[in-house]
Parts: sequence; C-alpha cells; structure tokens
Amino acid sequence: MKKKEIKLAIIGLGYVGLPLCIEFGKKRKVIGFDLNKKRIENLKKNIDDNKEFNKLSIKRSKKTFFTSRIEDLKEANCFIVAVPTPVTKNLKPDLSFLVSASKIVGKLLKKNDIVIYESTVFPGCTEEYCVPVLEKFSKLKFKQDFHCGYSPERINPGDKIYTISKIKKIVSASNKKTLNIINNLYLEIIKAGTHLTSSIKIAESAKVIENIQRDINIALM
Repeated sequence: MKKKEIKLAIIGLGYVGLPLCIEFGKKRKVIGFDLNKKRIENLKKNIDDNKEFNKLSIKRSKKTFFTSRIEDLKEANCFIVAVPTPVTKNLKPDLSFLVSASKIVGKLLKKNDIVIYESTVFPGCTEEYCVPVLEKFSKLKFKQDFHCGYSPERINPGDKIYTISKIKKIVSASNKKTLNIINNLYLEIIKAGTHLTSSIKIAESAKVIENIQRDINIALM
C-alpha cells in the first residue's frame, strides 16, 4: 500500500483521536468516527466539548469527515484505534472499549488493510487480545491477509506548547513493510520525528515504562 493509496479512518475521537483527526485532516482525507452522536454533531459544528480545540482549529481541518455511522467506514483501508483503556474497580485493565472497537473494524476489514492501535495497553495486548477479535470478525488471517501496528499515544491534554506534532512518536508494526507504511503516514503530521521499534511488544513496553516514570515523578513531587 502506497502512502497516497491510504484511506484513513480514526476510531474514537477523545483526547487522542481528535488531535490525530485534526492534524491528518490538514493533509489528507480522514474519517473521524465516534459512537457518541452528540459529540459528532458538535464536531460538525466545530465544537469540541473537551475544550482542547477552538472552532478555528477544527475548521482548518478541512479534509476531516466526522461520523457516528459505521457504514461510513467501509471505504477505509487503514484504521487508527484510539479508544480509552481505563481500569476497573479492582485496578485491572478494562479492555471493553478496545474489544468493541476491534469488533467494528474486524467486520469492515479487507485484505491488505492495516490496523494501528494507539490506546495505552500492557505488553502483548495488541497481538494477544485485539488481533484475535479482528481475525474472528473479518475471517482473515493476521500477517497474511492484514497487518497491525502499535504507536502509543503521547499526548498531554491541556498542553498547548508540546502538541501532537511536537512530540516524537514511537512506531511499530507486524512486519517491516507495514512499519514503513505506518511510519511514512505519521511523518505527515509529526514534526518531531519518529522512533521505530523492532516489535509491537517493545512499543507497548515503552508506553508502560513512560507511564511508570511519569507516576514516579508525580509521587516525588
């Protein structure tokens, strides 16, 4: 898949997905999808309920199409999943949003499509939990019919200086060819550059380490 052949869709328009949509929407056509109909209605009016972006910022993203209709995702061949991964009352990972998003994408998946996950997860989650869902609902085989990548979100909500384009992006994929495709895609919007890893698990681990370091710094303060 060449860069110009990518038809991009972003699943989940929270504090991670919306910045991606806005930046990519300045460069290429992108489908911004969220099940929250009210949020979509407001975004179409250039209103961000999270107040991370003003009307002008959203308006400048001229090539973004916001929708809550699953059928509007059918034309996409590259999906970025950016849904929340909270913890349960027992402090265990809640993967329900991730599984739900994977089901939606799985039902739409075609041969040679690419699925990129940005949600914060534990090492092994993408290949051990998300991929089986994609395979089940698409009836396709991972690494043979479709490929995956993982690029952990590194957004700091409320930070107006170090925005998404100014933070180096970690990129990984299920093979080198897909890695190059995903990397070139992100380089369209990431001015700070990217860091390539040799496996999806390494990228997942990097996110865990970063979060631990952040927690320790907060605790020390």
